[in-house]
Amino acid sequence: MIRVLLRAVLSLLLTLACASVLVFAAMQVLPGDPAEVMLGVNARPDTLAALRAQLGLDQPLPVRYAAWAAGFFSGDLGTSNTYAVPVMELVRERLSVSLPLALLALALTVAIALPLGMLAAARRGRLADRGVLLVTQLGIAVPNFWFAMLLVLLFAITWRWLPPGGFPGWEAGVLPALAALLLPAVALALPQGAILAQVMRSALIDTLDQDFIRTARAKGLTRGEALRRHALRNALIPVLTVVGLQFSFLLAGTIIIENVFFLPGLGRLVFQAINQRDLAVVQSVVMLLVASVVIVNFLVNLAYAIVDPRLRGRA
Repeated sequence: MIRVLLRAVLSLLLTLACASVLVFAAMQVLPGDPAEVMLGVNARPDTLAALRAQLGLDQPLPVRYAAWAAGFFSGDLGTSNTYAVPVMELVRERLSVSLPLALLALALTVAIALPLGMLAAARRGRLADRGVLLVTQLGIAVPNFWFAMLLVLLFAITWRWLPPGGFPGWEAGVLPALAALLLPAVALALPQGAILAQVMRSALIDTLDQDFIRTARAKGLTRGEALRRHALRNALIPVLTVVGLQFSFLLAGTIIIENVFFLPGLGRLVFQAINQRDLAVVQSVVMLLVASVVIVNFLVNLAYAIVDPRLRGRA
C-alpha cells in the first residue's frame, strides 16, 4: 500500500510540474503587452522599457518560468499588476466565495443525481426511467447561464424570494450569504446533476446484471433492496470519478455564472485579469485551478480503495 501511495504522489508531482510548464507557455502567447496595457499605447518607449524591467518581462523565458514556478510552489504567487496587492490575498478573498459556491453546487448535484439515477435504474424500461432520461437530457442540453437567467426571473424578480445577484459578504451573516449563493449554485448543479444521474443509472444497471445481484435476488431480496444493499456500493466507482471531475469543474468553471450574478469569485477575477493583461493573476489562478483538478483526481483514486474492497486487497 505504501508503494502504491508513493507512486501516486510521484505521479501527482510530475503532473503538476508539467501543468506549470503548459500554463506558463500558454500565458506567453496571449496577445498584447502588459506594460502597454498598464501605461497606454501612447507611453514613451523608455517608460515602457523601465516597466518591463520592473515586471521582469525583459528576462529570458526560462528565467521567468523558474522564478514564477519557484514562487508558486513555495506559496508566493507574486503581485498583481492591476491591484498592486499580493495575488494570494486576492485568491484568498475570492476563494471565500467560489469555494462555498462549488461545495453547495456539488451537494445539490449529488442530491439531484442519486435519487434520479436510482429511480431510473430500479424502473429500467418503464415510464419513470423514460421520464428521468428525458429530464436529464434536457438538463444536459440547456446551457447553465440560461438556467441562471430563468432562476433570476422567477425567484428574484417575479417572486422576490432570493436576491438577484451580488454577495453581501460572510460578515453579513451565514443566511444572507447562502441566500446569495443559492441561485448560482442551482444553476451550476442542474446540468451537472443531469450528467451524474445518467452515469449513476448506467453504473447501477451494469451492476444489477452481475451474478451476485442475481444471487441476492434468489435469496429473497426485492430489486430495490438488492439495489440499495449491494448494487449501490459497487456502482460508486464511476460515480466517484465523475463527482471528482465535477467538483473541479464547478470550482474552475464558474466564470459565466459569477458574471451573471455579479459574484466576486475566482471566475470573475480571472475574467477581469485577462481583460487587463494581468499575467501574474491569470497564470497563478489558472495554475491553482489546474492543481485543484489534479489533486481532486488523486484523492478520488485513493477513495477507490475505500469503496472497492477488491482494490484494497490488491494494493
